Amino acid sequence: MRLKLISCEIFFREMCAAIASSRNRIDIEFLPKGLHDIGTAGMNARLRDAIDRVDESSYDAVLLGYGCCNNAVVGLESRSIPLVIPRAHDCITLLLGSKERYAEYFHANPGVYFKSTGWIERNDRGDLRQLSIQEKTGMDLSYEELVAKYGEDNAKFLFEQLCDTTRNYRRITFIEMGIEPDDRFERGAEADANSKGWEYEKVVGDLSLIRRFLDGDWTEDAFLVVPPGHRVTTSHDERIVELDPRIG
Repeated sequence: MRLKLISCEIFFREMCAAIASSRNRIDIEFLPKGLHDIGTAGMNARLRDAIDRVDESSYDAVLLGYGCCNNAVVGLESRSIPLVIPRAHDCITLLLGSKERYAEYFHANPGVYFKSTGWIERNDRGDLRQLSIQEKTGMDLSYEELVAKYGEDNAKFLFEQLCDTTRNYRRITFIEMGIEPDDRFERGAEADANSKGWEYEKVVGDLSLIRRFLDGDWTEDAFLVVPPGHRVTTSHDERIVELDPRIG
């Protein structure tokens, strides 16, 4: 098959490694990591625009390298060829190899912040910074900047309520995918945990779900295949995404 892959750039190394050994011919477009920061509607619009740009006469299917991502995939639709989406709440499912393994680890380790090579090295939001919710609301201001703008008493309250987005975390888990060139990413993740006084753990990731995604092994339990004329919605159960019954 000839496939078009539209993917978040945090999977850059993983997707490229899997494509190199895939039996299919795959063309890639990576979108910036910061789409999450511009809100559900903004991210949805960017994904929709990327899908609309695909010359579908050249491909057998469009692959979307995203999870549900705070419902940003809801409303996306297939036109003349299928659209394929992993059944995943977010990117960690793809890095751990299944939604079941992700759920098991997440529930056993509350307050975990995951990192991978892509999360670490693809950290420049570029022009998306000005569009981000954090920028518009002041959530990305430092404590010192808040003091200068609002005074110390107000700054303390605002920082604790709005800007300290890591207050509910207490562990960094680095996902090692086997495609890292050296240990720099792992060392950086561990140093970050130590600087915050958090726990640190490394787990071995699993490329199998990504490989199945690119090889066309789209089983019903792991992937949603959206036929032409149909649209994506959420299922609010273990399937995560499903076809919108009102369309098609």
